[in-house]
Amino acid sequence: MTHSLVCPETVSRVSSVLNRNTRQFGKKHLFDQNEETCWNSDQGPSQWVILEFPQRIRVSQLQIQFQGGFSSRRGHLEGSQGNEALSKIVDFYPEDNNSLQTFPVPVAEVDRLKVTFEDAADFFGRIVIYHLRVLGERA
Repeated sequence: MTHSLVCPETVSRVSSVLNRNTRQFGKKHLFDQNEETCWNSDQGPSQWVILEFPQRIRVSQLQIQFQGGFSSRRGHLEGSQGNEALSKIVDFYPEDNNSLQTFPVPVAEVDRLKVTFEDAADFFGRIVIYHLRVLGERA
């Protein structure tokens, strides 16, 4: 059964936070299920989120809800097991809107994921995400 794999023990890191204001725009807002909060990156050519899971997982879908005007036109998902180097799993191409978007992922067993966002709709390269969900099952 497919369900959200991000849990309280999942360690997350992000490329940047707008004005370093982690209280208002920090990474914790990616997973809090609150429609009023978001992760807002600072400007730059690409932004990323790294997730380290407490156990091996089988990823099957990625769900992302951007703020329209602050989305990514191109992204890719990488993964690894243990201390292995990250390797590309899939490219994805989000639309620039406020909808929750679902991207199928070829099933991959990993314990670390990196989601990279490139070609931002915003001129300065900022990305705003209200929800980030990794769906699948524990391996």
